[in-house]
Amino acid sequence: MKHRIKTNCPRDCYDGCGIVVEKRDHGKHRILGDPDHPVSRGKLCSKCAVAYNGVWQDPKARLQQPLRRIGAKGLQEFEPISWDDALAAIAEKMQHAIDSHGASAILHTHYSGTLSLLGYFFPNRLFNYLGASEVDPDTICNAAGHVAWHLLFGNSIAGFDPRTIKDANCVLVWGANPSHSAPHAHEHWLGNATGNVIVVDPILTETAASADLHLQPRPGTDAALAFCLLHCLQRDGHFDEAYINAHTIGFTEISADIAQATPAWGEEKTGVAAGDIERAATIYGRGPSLLWCGQGLQRQATGGNVMRAVGLLPALTGNIGKAGAGFYYLNITPILAGIDLDWLGGGHIAKKGGKTVSHMKLAERLSDPEEFNVFFSWNTNPLASAPEQKKLRKALQREDLFSVVCDVFMTDTASYADIVLPAASFLEYDDLTFSYFHLHMGAQAKISDPMGNSLPNAEIFRRLAKALKLDEPALFETDQEIISTLMEQMNTGMSFDDLKKRGYFALTADPMLMFAEQDFGTPSGKIEIASEQAIALGLPRTPQPWADAPSQNGNLRFLTPASKWRLNDSYANDPHLIEQSGTALLHMNPADASRLDIAENDLVTVANETGSIELTTHIDDSVLPGTVLSYKGRWPLVEGSQTNVNFLHTARMADMGESTSVHSTEVGVRVKCQSKPGSGWGQSKVPE
Repeated sequence: MKHRIKTNCPRDCYDGCGIVVEKRDHGKHRILGDPDHPVSRGKLCSKCAVAYNGVWQDPKARLQQPLRRIGAKGLQEFEPISWDDALAAIAEKMQHAIDSHGASAILHTHYSGTLSLLGYFFPNRLFNYLGASEVDPDTICNAAGHVAWHLLFGNSIAGFDPRTIKDANCVLVWGANPSHSAPHAHEHWLGNATGNVIVVDPILTETAASADLHLQPRPGTDAALAFCLLHCLQRDGHFDEAYINAHTIGFTEISADIAQATPAWGEEKTGVAAGDIERAATIYGRGPSLLWCGQGLQRQATGGNVMRAVGLLPALTGNIGKAGAGFYYLNITPILAGIDLDWLGGGHIAKKGGKTVSHMKLAERLSDPEEFNVFFSWNTNPLASAPEQKKLRKALQREDLFSVVCDVFMTDTASYADIVLPAASFLEYDDLTFSYFHLHMGAQAKISDPMGNSLPNAEIFRRLAKALKLDEPALFETDQEIISTLMEQMNTGMSFDDLKKRGYFALTADPMLMFAEQDFGTPSGKIEIASEQAIALGLPRTPQPWADAPSQNGNLRFLTPASKWRLNDSYANDPHLIEQSGTALLHMNPADASRLDIAENDLVTVANETGSIELTTHIDDSVLPGTVLSYKGRWPLVEGSQTNVNFLHTARMADMGESTSVHSTEVGVRVKCQSKPGSGWGQSKVPE
């Protein structure tokens, strides 16, 4: 017997797909795309379709009961215990840390393992109430871009409404890879665009290959390229002088930089042909034009400056606040819908004293026994995703560090925990979901009871609050009470039961025009090309036309883009997706391979000052000379090498937000096992 139930995907993805579950009384449910949903259109992406029908419903893969470590950290030697015993042990260690060092000695880290609202935000209530310390989630992902566009526009969480593409003559996608990170946007949104699509990316992605024009700059030269486009736009009369005078401040301070950024200068600095720069400017300048800046764009040493520079394109051409025009980094749809995320996460009960730690400092700070005594990880797997993996693993091996991991699966991080708590999957509790591209909210519907003794995140943290003998009412609000409040905040006139029947709702019937009132959240209320706030942060007053120099001493720029078969590091443990992903490859330009005497399928050592890994080479003439790339998202514990690309990720902060600069990583490459004689190092600093 089976019947169909609507729900929505809560994964960290631009698409925010609708799902139909064919519920079965016995055996696995069948997870399908919702044919009535405007994004999924009856089909899920390949990664979700496989994982949701595979490992997510596999009782052998799922954590089903609390576990206590009985062996050395990292060896996955555990014994089952009851929830009462697990929570009592955690509460005892947390209380001891609070009594002896203060609540700031408790450090928790979390991110986007689920983006359903209760599953993502509610656990913060406990840590906020205690005054615990937190690893800033966005520093592993997109913090630099947020800071940059707050300086420029006063807002980084409201962009264009994707539905306004129908009025756009140009869509400029800069540093985003929808083909891997937003598959439905790649297929349907961009695929059905009536205007020209331009992609700027150092990698020839599927989206770039299908675009009308692909600009392939050397990594780290995006700001220089932006100024070159501005040079052509101004020269050809595409600047909106009236808009600049009315709605921006500081334009004259960058005039000289724009003037010197000729297409010829740009070709020298970026590697993009001058003619392609001219063509891109002509297409964008005709307008109306949309600009999508991807999160990967700002994951470099000067990523914040890059975002400020690229953001000048709509600002100086007046492509803001009208149909078919605008700029986009993220749409935090719950906020736009009226939801108070600060309340949901416990901002109203938060106590002072907790520290904020960048992911770029996590390994270093966690190594200090004087600073943190308890480490709590939920909704994330830092031993796959964080930088400086060797150092972080050593920190988590501290016997005086009590570690707790809450997850659906036995992840790399869970294998180092003292206590592992089994979390329910998105099929096993009610919640609300959202897209951070499309402006719609969805219902996450409970399909079946949690597997084994697993529990939803919110219930786990309610029980932990009880074990700590706390009495703050906000820590014990039920899922039903919170969801009811969230529905009231959105003021839709629907109940949650109504929403579950419907599946999703769009915030507005017609496309929204962001910034139609030209009201920006900067101190001046205008677009601040020149920013006093930037000066206060120790940054240049204006965006700069910087370009990274090519790598020196035989080094290669190491790029780690999103995988087609994994979602960040989600789904890395699904057997079918492991098979589809195949061997971990290092993609390399033929010229670099020839210089280093490397052939197709050679096993190579890739190394820098942070660590080393072994990869199999794939010679690919679409890869820029001087760069190599390997797709991210693999779990070390399921790889034969027991490593992944983050063993090479040096924890250097970008210029803004204490954020990651992962795409500025440089490596040397040396043959380890070659099909023909000879080998060579690609970087003289790396020892044998």
